[in-house]
Amino acid sequence: MLRRAQCLLRLHSYGGQSLFSHLRCYSTDEGSPKQNPNPNPRAQKPGTKNLPSVRNPFATAQDRTKNSYLTMVEIFQERDVHRRNHVEFIYAALKNMADFGVEKDLEVYKALINVMPKGKFIPTNLFQAEFMHYPKQQQCIIDLLEQMEDCGVMPDYEMEAMLLNVFGRQGHPLRKYWRMMYWMPKFKNLSPWPLPDPVPDDTLEMAKLAVERMCTVDLRSKITVFQTSELKDAIDDTWIVSGVSPEQEKLLREHSRQKALYIEGPFHIWLRNRQINYFTLRADADSEVLSQLDERQLDEDDVSHIEVPFFGRAPPRRHNQLGKLRSVHQQDDGTIMAICATGTSTKDSLLSWIRLLEANGNPSIGEVPVLFRFTSEVPAKAEEIEGGASVPVRCDSSSQDEQTSSRTK
Repeated sequence: MLRRAQCLLRLHSYGGQSLFSHLRCYSTDEGSPKQNPNPNPRAQKPGTKNLPSVRNPFATAQDRTKNSYLTMVEIFQERDVHRRNHVEFIYAALKNMADFGVEKDLEVYKALINVMPKGKFIPTNLFQAEFMHYPKQQQCIIDLLEQMEDCGVMPDYEMEAMLLNVFGRQGHPLRKYWRMMYWMPKFKNLSPWPLPDPVPDDTLEMAKLAVERMCTVDLRSKITVFQTSELKDAIDDTWIVSGVSPEQEKLLREHSRQKALYIEGPFHIWLRNRQINYFTLRADADSEVLSQLDERQLDEDDVSHIEVPFFGRAPPRRHNQLGKLRSVHQQDDGTIMAICATGTSTKDSLLSWIRLLEANGNPSIGEVPVLFRFTSEVPAKAEEIEGGASVPVRCDSSSQDEQTSSRTK
């Protein structure tokens, strides 16, 4: 009876305090707390318990900024000395980071690590260290470090000191931190195509970066930005980022007038978390020409037949010394004549691209038939322009209305 009276007094003292300051558990659901439809305790089944109402403060916050996020973390730290339910709080905070725009902020991650109590989770012997002392808390911080790694956030030495105070030198989160500090600096600046951080929001700037990256296969490639408003009969008023090299212009001039060119796409290229669609102007590969070029091409890495001149013998003469070499644009599946990215990715914008290429130093395109070959459905704007008919998954346009020559103006 005395114990029951103490419990009643404790519940009565908690009743006058706010729910947010004495939150027992943090749910990951964004909805409102579910209430018990049957409040009568006698009508409940035996063995069930009355659970306290649950609310996620991050999901119900009105001001979704970094300051409000850190304020809620500070409120939780000052709420209770023992910091009960800190694991559930950290998981709820990790899930709602993207809503507050702090998923790439190192200061926020360190604030969440600081929520953990200090000194309690440090293993004191070998068995506790190897069998993951307090596994729930250690796995929580490991998940936090995993999210940092996925978002490209590199930890610093202050985080190492924080993990050392919470889990000790033998803790698994500190081992995860050491692995991250070994590999992440190696991969941070390893890409030959560095991107600004953060990447620009302008789609035109992203298209320029994407086309420049793909054109690095030929260092003489030129990136040109066209506007479809330069053409009189253009339907779409948009921009076109085109990439062509002098070698590709030469291949266009030498291309047979009887063989068609194909506009294929859209293909996808990812720049961090941004996806850009691009198209290629491609011609079918000539197997006979490629085989002749491959015969004259000598492998400089082949050491099976080394001819070394001695005693006045003339050095061996290479067969392709004055011959024609195979271009990097001449692949086995086709020859890439040009690439582009447009603002609308529609047939009209691609037709404008062909006409602009013809007007800017490639008059031979006007004598070659150009066919559209789409590999995916066109966007909704293209459906509106073309009457609502969607393009099939694989479409080789060979009919009279879809066979578009750049001569049509």
